[in-house]
Amino acid sequence: MNSSNNNLHSGVSGTEALLERFFFHNRPLVILLMLAATLFFAYQASSIKPEASFEKMIPAEHPYIANYLQHKGDLSGLGNAIRISVEHTRGDIFDKAFQETLQQIHDEVFYIPGVDRANLLSIWASGIRWSEVTEEGLTGGPVIADTYDGSAAELERLKTNILKSGRIGSLVANDFRSAVIYAPLMDINPETGLPIDYQELSGQLEQLIREKYESDSVKIHITGFAKVVGDLIDGASQVAIFFAMALGITLVLLYIYSRCLRSSIVPLMCSVIAVIWQLGLLKTLGYGLDPYSMLVPFLVFAIGVSHGVQIINAIAHESAQGASKLMAARLAFRALYVPGIIALISDGVGFATLMVIDIEVIQDLAVAASVGVAVIILTNLVLLPVLMSYAGVSRASVRKQLHIEEHGKHPIWNLLSSFTRRPQASLMLLIAVGLAGLGLYQSKDLKVGDLDAGAPELRPDSRYNLDNAFINQNYSTSTDIFVIMVQTAQDQCSNYHTLDVVDQLQWRLQQLPGVQSASSMANIAKRAMTGYNEGNIKWLALNRNQALLNQASITAPRGSFNADCSLMPVFVYLNDHKAETLASVVKTTAAFADEFNSDALTIKMAAGNAGIEAATNIVIEKAQYEMLIWVYAVVAFLCLITFRSVRTVACILLPLALTSLLCQALMARLGIGVKVATLPVIALGVGIGVDYGIYIYSKLETYLKAGQSLRQAYFNTLKTTGKAVAFTGLTLGIGVGTWFMSPIKFQADMGILLTFMFVWNMVGALVFLPALASFLIKPDHGRQNEAAKQTAANKADSESSNLQCEKRVQNA
Repeated sequence: MNSSNNNLHSGVSGTEALLERFFFHNRPLVILLMLAATLFFAYQASSIKPEASFEKMIPAEHPYIANYLQHKGDLSGLGNAIRISVEHTRGDIFDKAFQETLQQIHDEVFYIPGVDRANLLSIWASGIRWSEVTEEGLTGGPVIADTYDGSAAELERLKTNILKSGRIGSLVANDFRSAVIYAPLMDINPETGLPIDYQELSGQLEQLIREKYESDSVKIHITGFAKVVGDLIDGASQVAIFFAMALGITLVLLYIYSRCLRSSIVPLMCSVIAVIWQLGLLKTLGYGLDPYSMLVPFLVFAIGVSHGVQIINAIAHESAQGASKLMAARLAFRALYVPGIIALISDGVGFATLMVIDIEVIQDLAVAASVGVAVIILTNLVLLPVLMSYAGVSRASVRKQLHIEEHGKHPIWNLLSSFTRRPQASLMLLIAVGLAGLGLYQSKDLKVGDLDAGAPELRPDSRYNLDNAFINQNYSTSTDIFVIMVQTAQDQCSNYHTLDVVDQLQWRLQQLPGVQSASSMANIAKRAMTGYNEGNIKWLALNRNQALLNQASITAPRGSFNADCSLMPVFVYLNDHKAETLASVVKTTAAFADEFNSDALTIKMAAGNAGIEAATNIVIEKAQYEMLIWVYAVVAFLCLITFRSVRTVACILLPLALTSLLCQALMARLGIGVKVATLPVIALGVGIGVDYGIYIYSKLETYLKAGQSLRQAYFNTLKTTGKAVAFTGLTLGIGVGTWFMSPIKFQADMGILLTFMFVWNMVGALVFLPALASFLIKPDHGRQNEAAKQTAANKADSESSNLQCEKRVQNA
């Protein structure tokens, strides 16, 4: 067993030496090739732009979404739609000037590319009609009569027609002071043949509607998925500002840390190059950046800085030992290439586990993060040491490093190294257990889905959420609609048994907290039966006479059933789309379907924005633990094949697991739900955090193999790798913390969570890892016999001699 391990170590060392000679013997060629690649990817990245797709935001393979897509043609307008409320601030809507404005806005929306014109609704749409019962029978007509001319008499007639139309609370506000234009959207822009550009659409709504028609007497309120995404893209575009802020903060802190301007600029430059490569590769591969993956470039930058600091630190250490610029860079490369590449592979594979989540926008984020990590292997593990072999570190940096290594009795390092002693380690592990218990207790309140009304991705006081609040306050029919599909045989949707089952379903749903109302063809048939009988309320029921029921059902408007009467939607209007509300509707509907589904009738979920969100919540709830299992399994496997010790894997992963648990507790405490925007943070935090543990343990193992005690080995680790980890964790935490000022709430939430994970992963690696090591690593772990130590020493001398010879040859 030991022999095989030694052989494997020798193989790795041989590979390191081979790669090191290749890169450093061809330094000009390496720099030239990477410069060419940077210019190419910069050109590619210049044409990448934010994009979003409604289809990418939903779990397309989930049964609910499959049901919606199967019947999408029969459910026009029940997926992606825009709702525009036009408010008259100086009176009600029965005003000639206001109606002219409302008509102009209706016509303006009609001609916006991507609007489903056949299903555009407002009181100015010809399909919106009124009906009433008279002595002569049923009568009706369009809400806006053909004779409408804006006169007082016609405005009074318009008011009467609206009262008879049943559209109060949906297309007309309850207080008659505003009216809605409901515009379903198509997936493809018919003018370009491309998917709808939501940023462009949002801009058109602002320019053509809000800016053009809003005045002292008219106020515009716009809601809908396309508007949320448009506002997100506009706000997330400010990520460049936060990127610049993080760049400046990191540069200043790097200079304070290294006392060398070259050592500060070069690693930052390589990290920026990694971002350029990532964006260029994404564009080359046909990907874009959606609002949720726009933050990934900063994470790539953060990971690049993390590895860059380790390399700069190693170069400074070698320089302090008397090595030349070239020698220091080569020795740093040889020392850090394996732990660095293992850490980056762990990052990349960890991010790739997000692919298990069947939501395309998260899968795209996984690709973007994995590509970014992959390029860091070249930009920060290869290009950085090659550039530093020319630049070198300053004398001030070398003097600082010498002082640290010769007079390194820093009180913090003494304190941290004391955690390798059993008494102090026991205390730290008791604290860790206590934190884990607290995390478990707090995380039980963690919810899946949105926990706030409106668009939780935006600030509560954002214009979108204020618009959404206005519509919810002034209209009976909510903007959150859960649609249940009742499928029957052809021409059987108006069958008495079908309508009776639907009526019972609606009654059950209306008893749930959070449900405003429910409607379907059953309601329309009952009202028609009352109308056929002189408005007598005793007839407000489903008649068992099928002929009468058919006659009553035929008055139902478009959208109440499909062309061959084989599908009937049931509209459930909700107070909000919070996770609890959606879960209760799904549970009740599923139980009802199990009871009443038969060969003749099938109850299916779900359409509408709330139905689609319910399916998304179900997928995320299932995937969050599956994703965590995959992340930790992959990272554990890679650490195991690297260090070949289960105990070592435990030392590295247990602090990460504690951080993940505490992060979930923090989310529950702050009211942040697990959803599309926040789920990737957990995987990203684990991927970045594992770097700290791998670097620290790799260095610790080196000193242990040299025969040092655990405390001495950890003390020496802190003087080199440990201080770099501490610096990186704090620096990245400060940089990400600036996101709290973002106008986009989900970016601010991600900033809070990532700051927490950066700092706590650093604390875990510096405090809990040595405490675990004091119990899990045997006293003689890593101590080699004298022959083995002599072999290692001879090998090191040989490698150093080889490097010296190569240097003399190059100088000659």
